[in-house]
Amino acid sequence: MPLSRRRITDPAALKALAHPVRVELLELLVLDGPRTATQAAAVLGGTPANASWHLRKLAEHGFVRGVTGTPGRSRPWRAVSEGLPWGDGADGADSAAGEGVTDLLLDRELQRFRAARASQDTEPAEWRGVQTLNQSALWLTPEEAERLAVQMRELFLSKAERRQNPAQRPAGARLVSMVGWLVPHGPMPDRAIGTAGDDVW
Repeated sequence: MPLSRRRITDPAALKALAHPVRVELLELLVLDGPRTATQAAAVLGGTPANASWHLRKLAEHGFVRGVTGTPGRSRPWRAVSEGLPWGDGADGADSAAGEGVTDLLLDRELQRFRAARASQDTEPAEWRGVQTLNQSALWLTPEEAERLAVQMRELFLSKAERRQNPAQRPAGARLVSMVGWLVPHGPMPDRAIGTAGDDVW
């Protein structure tokens, strides 16, 4: 059964999520399914006690829950939601907490990218050519930017069903990381500058 998407609007929940171990635990449960604290600690390299403590914190804010029918220490935990967009930026505390989570996730993805680049020469030949970094600067209207953002989202979710259903993963498939953002490039241009015929980049 696919996991749901949950918009986080509670600053306390965002603050609870903004911890490297909790993000790693949640990612593990989303990608690999239910795990006990001991199993999660073995994968992530921590202690079962530490993993258990952070899982309970995640549970307090509704990110994970214990699998029913399994008592005590042997209880596996499962992720409740897969997609976790947050806030609308209207609340100052919400915005600050959201920035903390965003910074943490960006740092993790940059570390992952650098690690992949550093080990590229050790990859099988068929994987060396698929690693890519794309960058562009485009002149877009807000409507065009919104359409492009929707297309990016659709592309990023195009194989999402394989996360929860290993039977749908083709032979030779492996987990890859895709990151993309679409943000304004600098301040809003002065309307008096950059009119038709001006040589601006």
